Amino acid sequence: MREDYRAATLDAADLAPTWHEQLHAWIAVARDAGLPDANAMVLATGDEEHRVTTRTVLAKDVDAAGVTFFTNYTSEKSHQLRQTRQASATFPWLALQRQATVVGTVELLSREETAEYWRTRPRGSQLGAWASPQSAVVRDRAALEELLATVTERFAGDEEVPPPPHWGGWRLVPTHVEFWQGRTDRLHDRLRFRRTDPGWVVERLAP
Repeated sequence: MREDYRAATLDAADLAPTWHEQLHAWIAVARDAGLPDANAMVLATGDEEHRVTTRTVLAKDVDAAGVTFFTNYTSEKSHQLRQTRQASATFPWLALQRQATVVGTVELLSREETAEYWRTRPRGSQLGAWASPQSAVVRDRAALEELLATVTERFAGDEEVPPPPHWGGWRLVPTHVEFWQGRTDRLHDRLRFRRTDPGWVVERLAP
């Protein structure tokens, strides 16, 4: 299985002034092209024993401070993030023959930031966050549905569901952000924003 990538090219002159503006632009292109979950990213985390885990999460905000996502703080990913404070995330837009990778440190969002995003979530997603003991072993699907039924009943009379104390946001604060565009003969275009003391620099990497 081999494909010769000819969809586009990428040069330093094509880049936006900042990494986050460029990432916003590529997410928008993927969305406008009809790609499902254009803001999906494969998040890689590791623990103190150097075991690495990946999973797909949705980026909910991208700005100069970093890339934000939300999860259960008791999950495996959160345990690993607390241990190492390091992560990497790749946005894989395979249909466009391109990807972007963000590498850096992580920080917890404030409860105010979490609450602001929480209010935008559908009620069903809010109840699911309360019900699921994320990453824990459960008996079967019925056990999850029982947990959801219990939570649904608990908040049945409430107009708003509050955010659980065990749920919130993380921000991936980049030290490197690479934009990769597939090219013919495997001479791919790789341009990287790298943070330095004076500021960000752009470098071309060999494929």
